[in-house]
Amino acid sequence: MKLKTLAMAGAMSLITSVAWAGCAFENAVPVKSLSAGFQAWKSVTEAMGECGNVEAELDQEFRTKQPAAFAASPSLYHIGGVSNGTVTPLINEGTIRSLDDLVAKYGQNLAPNQLIKIDGKTMAIAMMVNTQHLMYRQDIFDDLGVAVPTTYDEVLAAAQKIQDAGVVDYPLGATMKSGWNLAQDFNNMFLGYGGRFTDANSMPMINTDAGVKALEMMKALTAYMDPEYLVSDSTYVQQQFQQGKIAMANLWASRGAAMDDAGESQVVGKVNAAAAPLAMAGGAPATTLWWDGIVIANNITDEEADAAFRVAMEGLDTDMVKANNDDAIWLISGYVPNRLAEGAIATASASPAPQSYPSTSQMGLMHTALGNELPAFFTGERDAAATLAAVEEAYITAAKEAGLIQ
Repeated sequence: MKLKTLAMAGAMSLITSVAWAGCAFENAVPVKSLSAGFQAWKSVTEAMGECGNVEAELDQEFRTKQPAAFAASPSLYHIGGVSNGTVTPLINEGTIRSLDDLVAKYGQNLAPNQLIKIDGKTMAIAMMVNTQHLMYRQDIFDDLGVAVPTTYDEVLAAAQKIQDAGVVDYPLGATMKSGWNLAQDFNNMFLGYGGRFTDANSMPMINTDAGVKALEMMKALTAYMDPEYLVSDSTYVQQQFQQGKIAMANLWASRGAAMDDAGESQVVGKVNAAAAPLAMAGGAPATTLWWDGIVIANNITDEEADAAFRVAMEGLDTDMVKANNDDAIWLISGYVPNRLAEGAIATASASPAPQSYPSTSQMGLMHTALGNELPAFFTGERDAAATLAAVEEAYITAAKEAGLIQ
């Protein structure tokens, strides 16, 4: 399967007021963006900044800030960096605009699979695909004769062997920070066990055998992790790899480039990637497929929207990709996959393939309920069944308030 068929902690601000030679036009309209802070967004926003008058805020907590910021009138930002897991609230609240007119004017270089359509309208422009997949220390695996795991049972066996050898602080890392990250790790494992989140009537379906198995496997994995795993987000795991503290983790593909950053990594050339492990035989890899891209605010002037979209297209062009090829699995012309993209490609190419993260109102409420209630299981306050029951109760309350359940 060819790639083209695939449909930091804290915040930083980058401000540029002078147009550089890398932009095709000189932007005279102030443009502000809010996105995540991983390397791909840094590269994109730096390229946008070459047009001048661009202020880019990169913040890993962007998902909690965007809804209110875009609902303001006028919007506090012109451009939003989103994914299929974070765009739904903006669509539901009507705070981002259709991009069809702007695509017709300035999007001649966009590929069809970059156009994210909702009810027939282009509402976002995808720039990259992303997934959590297995990243591992090839040198440690070779030295110990450990085969790359293809299932989570094999992950546990490999972790035990690595722990017995004492070659790293912890065999495993995981993005299990309480809240959104922990919920997403559950989502991955739950789907890997064949679970379904809701039925046709939006009623929850997670207090099931698949839900219990997902929690039990996650708990078993924590025996090989830093005991502070409930504060471990993507940047935490990235730094564990870079500092030589862990041997493997199911980490976002977008973090791959950081492994070979000689300025901050002690493991340059030593980390490889493979498909996300299976939770059960015959199942799909226990992960979800994602895209990241841009949206344009609704509560801004048409002149501002025009400038924002033109700036965004400069950030998502072939020149940017050629200069930052290894920062992401780009959907933009000019991208050449490297070794750290192999895991994401193998994950997406698996048969059966993992699901795309559901961009639904129901999933947004479920994700929040999971993030709020799951920590009680890992701290020992509740058993698996009681934890899942609490998640369902919280979800039902929220779904009724939202009018999804009568």
